[in-house]
Amino acid sequence: MAVNLKLPGDPKTTEDKISVAKPRIGVIGIGGGGGNAVNNMIRSKLAGVAFMAANTDVQALTTSRAEHCLQLGPNATGGLGAGANIEFGRAAAEEVIDDIRKLVGGYNMLFITAGMGGGTGTGAAPIIAKAAREQLVLTVGVVTTPFDFEGAQRRRTADTGLEELEQNVDSLIVIPNQNLFRITNTDTTFANAFNIADDVLYFAIRGITDLILVPGLINLDFADVQTVVSVEGRAMMGTGEAGGERRALDAAEAAIANPLLDIPSIKGAKGVLINISGGGDMTLFEVDEAVNRIRADVDAESLIIFGSTLDGGLDDNIRVSVVATGLLSPAGATMTPSLPSRTGKAAKKPSALAAAEPPQLPKSVRKTSPPSAAESTKTGQRKPPPAKPIAVAPAAGEETLAAVGETKTGAARDKADPFTAAAEASFDAGASEPADRDRGKNFLQWVGRLARKGGILPRQEPS
Repeated sequence: MAVNLKLPGDPKTTEDKISVAKPRIGVIGIGGGGGNAVNNMIRSKLAGVAFMAANTDVQALTTSRAEHCLQLGPNATGGLGAGANIEFGRAAAEEVIDDIRKLVGGYNMLFITAGMGGGTGTGAAPIIAKAAREQLVLTVGVVTTPFDFEGAQRRRTADTGLEELEQNVDSLIVIPNQNLFRITNTDTTFANAFNIADDVLYFAIRGITDLILVPGLINLDFADVQTVVSVEGRAMMGTGEAGGERRALDAAEAAIANPLLDIPSIKGAKGVLINISGGGDMTLFEVDEAVNRIRADVDAESLIIFGSTLDGGLDDNIRVSVVATGLLSPAGATMTPSLPSRTGKAAKKPSALAAAEPPQLPKSVRKTSPPSAAESTKTGQRKPPPAKPIAVAPAAGEETLAAVGETKTGAARDKADPFTAAAEASFDAGASEPADRDRGKNFLQWVGRLARKGGILPRQEPS
């Protein structure tokens, strides 16, 4: 017998009321790099979020797949871009600040993605972040920094933008493009390298949104993420997936390894969010083993929030996702050298959710699916904590990439390293797009193989 519950004097059912409390999550790409990242996330079918794009370049906006697009600085730049000038980027955002507030104000959580070092992304991202945070939106920056070969001036511009952005977000995930050399080889094309960078951004955001949106046996929600993200200090997030007899331990070690960034581990973290996913055969012992492996690296008094999800799509694998905060900034970190040249010589280092009014989008915003008042929610009054930078790595599953300085080519490489061949194929701009599941698994395995080669993860002994 079905029971249909209603609140007194309210025509809506209890089920309708529950759906209203779901957090609204937005992703906005700023500038060319941010716009490309958003397009990649849409192609990859990142679920449960609304996509926006903001740019000074009108031509770039016309190619955006985002449902909401906003032109920045129509008078300041005339629709022609910021010309790598950070001041033009700032002025462009300030010119349409009221439109920006209306665009981002209806979300509970906002991810801001951009490439630091240019004019629009670097100059406008802090302005947009501040506008969101002033409206009590939990704001997370997910940005890249330039390659060494892009020059010292662009690096200084990026550093300036990062410093400003840190002051205007709750958390900051920084992904240095230079560290892509750790997961590529001399055969990786320039186009594929940027596809990989976009995928790193995708997995960084998906790793957090999945924790909020995917229901589990032991559920993690928006309030859990907000609690951990607000812990003072640096932070990182990672995901690992593994199979075999050591699958729980290997997945946990992959999740806390960080082959792409200068923060090598989660040692000393004060806040940790852990989510463990597996099929129906995942055992209590495996959950205990994975959590204890992570706990061994964090502060004894740290806040640990744990969740678990059953996922039949994982087959015989276990996936572990970790968000760790309260980390100390690494001292004396060294830059990642470029790959050896083809001649063999090393290259030179150059709370309950409360209802809120829906956002009223400005005329300069293209809108295809307006957010409803019922869906627009916001957390209770909270004072935004000081922004702290986060380091991120989409960590992985099995062996090491036979990569830096030691490469194979053609059929010989594909035969010796079929996972790398599959991963490279999935990032080939000209290839047909693989299933999201396989694509993600290839990418995680690829990075995992690198981690073992670099000594970050233990090598697996042959059975």
